[in-house]
Formats: sequence, C-alpha cells, structure tokens
Amino acid sequence: MHSGPVKNILKSASLLCLVIGILTMTSCNETVVTSAVSFKYPEQGQTFGLGDDVKVELDLPKGEVITSATYLLDGKTIETKNNAEPLILKTAGLAVGYKIITAITDNGSKKDTATINIVLNSGMKPLQLSYKVVNVLPHDTSSYTQGLEYHNGRFLESTGLEGQSTLRWVEPASGKTLQRMDLDKQYFGEGATLVGDKVVMLTWKGNMGFVYDAKTLDQLSTFPYQNSREGWGLCYDGSQLIKSDGTNRLYFLNKESFKEESAIDVYDNKGPVDSINELEFINGKIYANIYTSDIIVVIDPKSGIVEKHIDLSGLLDKGYKKVPRDANIDVLNGIAWDKQGKRLFVTGKRWPKLFEITLVPQ
Repeated sequence: MHSGPVKNILKSASLLCLVIGILTMTSCNETVVTSAVSFKYPEQGQTFGLGDDVKVELDLPKGEVITSATYLLDGKTIETKNNAEPLILKTAGLAVGYKIITAITDNGSKKDTATINIVLNSGMKPLQLSYKVVNVLPHDTSSYTQGLEYHNGRFLESTGLEGQSTLRWVEPASGKTLQRMDLDKQYFGEGATLVGDKVVMLTWKGNMGFVYDAKTLDQLSTFPYQNSREGWGLCYDGSQLIKSDGTNRLYFLNKESFKEESAIDVYDNKGPVDSINELEFINGKIYANIYTSDIIVVIDPKSGIVEKHIDLSGLLDKGYKKVPRDANIDVLNGIAWDKQGKRLFVTGKRWPKLFEITLVPQ
C-alpha cells in the first residue's frame, strides 16, 4: 500500500445487509413488528473477551407475554426458548469481531424481531517476539515491495506505484531480476501469490486482480473484486487465497473463480487490528505486515485472533530512506517463507537489504 491506513468503512454496510436479511426471513403471511421487544442484556455494542459467557435477556413491554423466543447469532439459529427466560451465549470457539444477536418472539398472534450487536475481542495477549538476523541479502531499491514469496530458489516479488508496478522473479544471492513483467501504467500493483502454475496479483484501487502464467509471466485473465474494494496483501493456504484490503478484515477466495467465500475480522486483546498489508501463510498461520509499522502479526485463520506480535524495530539501518520525503511509506513490507529450508525472509519498500531472520522471545 502507498497512501496510508484506511478505515473499515465496509463493515457497517455488511452488518446492515445482514440485519435486513434477518428481518425479512419470516414468511410473507406472518405479521412481524420490530419495535415492541428489545434487549435488556447485553448492551448495544458491548465488548466481551472470546470465551466469555454472554447473558442475553429480553426486555418486554409491560403486560407482554410470549410463547416462544428463537435466538440467532449472525443469522444462524442457536436456541429456542418457550418463554422470555434468559439465554447464556457461549462464545468459546467463535471467531472474533462483530456479532449480531437476533431474537424472534411469538406471543401467539404476532411475531416481533429485535437485534443487537456485540464485539468479541481476543481473550489472550499475543506472545511478544523479536528477531535475530541470520543472513543479509541485497534488495533492489527500485522495488516498492508489495508481495514477496520464496519458491524453488527464487523470490517472487510484486511491486507498486503507478507507472512503476511490476511482477518479477528475483535471484536471492544477487538481488537481480531474472524475469519481469510491467503492469499497465494505470495500475498500482499490490500483493501476489503463486497458485500451482499461475501467479495471482492484486491492484490497489483498480478493483481488479490479474492472473499470469508463472513461467512466462504472460497475462492469462483478470477478475473483479467483490466486498473487498481494495487490494493490499495476498497469500495462498493450499486451498484458498487469502486477501487483505487495508482494514482488519481478511477475505478467503476460491482459487479457481476468485469469488469471496468467507471472511474473518482480526482482533487482539486490545481490539481490531487495522491496516493489514502483505500476507504469508506459514505452518497453518497467517503472517501479516501492519502498514507503516515495524510489526508483523501472526493470525489464527479460523478465529481471527492475533496470537503473536513480532517486533522488527531496528532491522534496517537507522536513517536510511531512498527518498527522504517518502520516509513514511518506505516501510517494512514483504514476508517470504522457504518451506523446505525453514527460512524466514523479510524486507521493506525500496529497502537496500533483504533479511533472513529467526524469531526469539522478546
């Protein structure tokens, strides 16, 4: 990414769509009102730690008696009660983020629907890690690194900036480009990943991704974005693509159709972790650069919980910036994993060095 962090402006729209869907899920022949019944507990927007028990209790109008109450979590039924007795929502095993609780009540003559949302933060403090440099390799300072991977003795690197965006295979020892494809000048290149014999690459605000032949780097096809309107980081977990868009949300895409099949929100014990950028999938976990910071976070792909914080402060010589006026954007970005050699590599945008590191307790 180039321009700085963005706010998660899509989340409210997604929640609204889900609420509308819930409110319209009953039969057209049933009378449904949406104002009489409300929630006594929890409070609107209340935050809980993952694993907490959440008391859910309805607040009925005076004299109101209901015969049944069906409770849903994010549109899926979790329990039906024969009256208005409280429900204990178990949050252990859920994903973190916004959760919509819905109650559909029936008093025998009409149905009433009430909704409320809560937020689940991670219930664990991330393990704090630092690093030890094992090896230092050269890195092309013209590379505004957006994506970095290691495959069969070469780096696959995608770079950004309008008019300068490229996809390239790079020789690790020399840092020299072995093969290169330049994007059309209208596109701002972003993350890329190898999927079989193809390379999938994102653009920033072009609302479009590209698919290339991994050997020739010839373009094969394109695909549009869906709910994720920007492209930032991209990796492949062996079955799905994982895409970031600069918010705290990660999207899981079908590797053939590139359709978004699911998403998770990323939280640590303090709240949402925004500005997720370059991604790498390592031993079942998602490693992610946090844009404009020296931090890499390690994310559980099932829950969205940040399990580790890796502090890479001081990795590059203090004071080095290729373009002084761009000091705020020539930042740490680029994570590559050598699966066979068990080696971890990191670099930054227009950095002169690429580092092989090991992780150590802080």
